[in-house]
Amino acid sequence: MIQFTLWDIVRNLLLATRWTLMLSVVSFIGGGLVGLLLLFLRISVVRTARIFARGFIEFFQGTPLLMQLFIAFFGLGLFGIDVPAWLAAGVALTCWTAAFLVEIWRGCVEAVPKGQWEAGRSLALSYMQQMRLIILPQALRIAIAPTAGFSVQVVKGTALTSIIGFVELSKAGGIVTNATFQPFTVYGLVALIYFVICFPLSRYSKYLERKFSAAPVGH
Repeated sequence: MIQFTLWDIVRNLLLATRWTLMLSVVSFIGGGLVGLLLLFLRISVVRTARIFARGFIEFFQGTPLLMQLFIAFFGLGLFGIDVPAWLAAGVALTCWTAAFLVEIWRGCVEAVPKGQWEAGRSLALSYMQQMRLIILPQALRIAIAPTAGFSVQVVKGTALTSIIGFVELSKAGGIVTNATFQPFTVYGLVALIYFVICFPLSRYSKYLERKFSAAPVGH
């Protein structure tokens, strides 16, 4: 029987952590880009655009992430298309992240005082000019803290991708446990690694919230 040292366990978990971090970054950046596009659709003056954005948001917010992963991984397989686990995980998490970020950002846009819109109209600025020059810069200031806070949810969400075979931290924990028969040690280390990743993000989010709430927008 092969004997595994504590370092063997830690080393294998750290190797898998790279994929957790990579998937988190890709999903967060991709979700941010998709979310920004959806934000403009969500607050558009065009009714069709608003309906599309709202439908996207309600689907991905109203269904379990686990189901979305299954659809991304097995759905295209019904048409004979082989989807790699990493691609399905990235697509599902990107869409899930975008659905939540767009609502966070929409709330931040709506938090900008109405007087700012009126000021833009008084300067004969178009809707897009008002958004670009007046509203979005102020909304960005409000959005930084909750956006950073949501990154913690993205990191934890990557754990569900193990169900479709993506070997990230939690999946690696299961593999190492099967090889070492030390579940308490392995999953204790998995929890510790997640904590080391998420705790600084959570603290930084709270720091940003205190920093940017010191001077209210529009004052």
